[in-house]
Amino acid sequence: MIYSEPYGVVLIISPWNYPFQLAIAPLVGALTAGNCAVLKPSNHSPKTSEVIAEMLGKAFPEEYIAVVLGGREANKDLLAQKFDYIFFTGGPAVGRFVMEAAAKHLTPVTLELGGKSPCIVDATAKIDLAAKRIVWGKFINAGQTCVAPDYVFVQKGVKEKLLASMAKYISKFFSKTYEQKFPKIVNEKHFQRLLGLMESGDIYCGGKSDPKINRIEPTILDNVSWESPIMQEEIFGPLLPVLEFEDLEDVVKQVNARPKPLALYLFTTSKANEKHILTSISHGGGCINDTVVHLATPYLPFGGVGESGMGSYHGKASFDTFSHKKSIMKKSNLIDIPLRYPPYPESTKLLKKFMK
Repeated sequence: MIYSEPYGVVLIISPWNYPFQLAIAPLVGALTAGNCAVLKPSNHSPKTSEVIAEMLGKAFPEEYIAVVLGGREANKDLLAQKFDYIFFTGGPAVGRFVMEAAAKHLTPVTLELGGKSPCIVDATAKIDLAAKRIVWGKFINAGQTCVAPDYVFVQKGVKEKLLASMAKYISKFFSKTYEQKFPKIVNEKHFQRLLGLMESGDIYCGGKSDPKINRIEPTILDNVSWESPIMQEEIFGPLLPVLEFEDLEDVVKQVNARPKPLALYLFTTSKANEKHILTSISHGGGCINDTVVHLATPYLPFGGVGESGMGSYHGKASFDTFSHKKSIMKKSNLIDIPLRYPPYPESTKLLKKFMK
């Protein structure tokens, strides 16, 4: 038998980009598995964090769920404590710090990190549909999504058609709503960082920004290389660099030469290309002919690999993540086979006769 038992007291540290969902979703898994929890929401989304603290404070006793508000010092103080499990969503740099702190107490961890998730478009793809779905997935929440396509890797022969189609859908989706409804960049620091990254290539479309409200228009960058600053870090904003390739094998080599991505998206109608990419590039998860939607189903565990994270959750996977699997064998008292007991020479003789 396999018994699922709670670890005990779980620490959940959540990020700012989806401040409610990425705090409550792992909390549901922790509670379902029978744990108590300390929840530390992000200091970069203070109003949402206050709402979470108020809501959970009214619904649950503090000894069952405790919410801790604050910044880096609060995180540091919490990580100095001994927990039975730690669940962290954020960037790789802080993820290393979390894992180091957990190691002092031999505390198991789940790290939901990020990375540069490629979006590969080959010559066989349905280009207009690919453009529509790439633009949708990239610019949700102004690109501040851990599984957003970080860059497009498109086959040379269809590059111009894809660029034109993506520009068309950016105009269709956002031209009338950009100044009023397009999401803002979370703070001034990230806004300025993204403006710097925008200089990494030629602006194909977009490029406007409003420093008064930290808003950047959905932007496609052409003539970008692997050495460009925008290709050296996860973008986490509404900038989409485009690179081109001729041979699919070059895509495999280039992606595999870098840290394993959290997500990978492939647009193709070739079964051979689909199989080649899926079996040649290690990544957390992804989609064929779509973007982002793989994390919406409770039937698929969601998580990274390598520098994009470890462990997974969503649906039953959340229950499994927050449960220790205790293996038990229950034996009958009615039969006790003597062959298992010494002295073994005699037992071996009997076993050999039995085997004959």
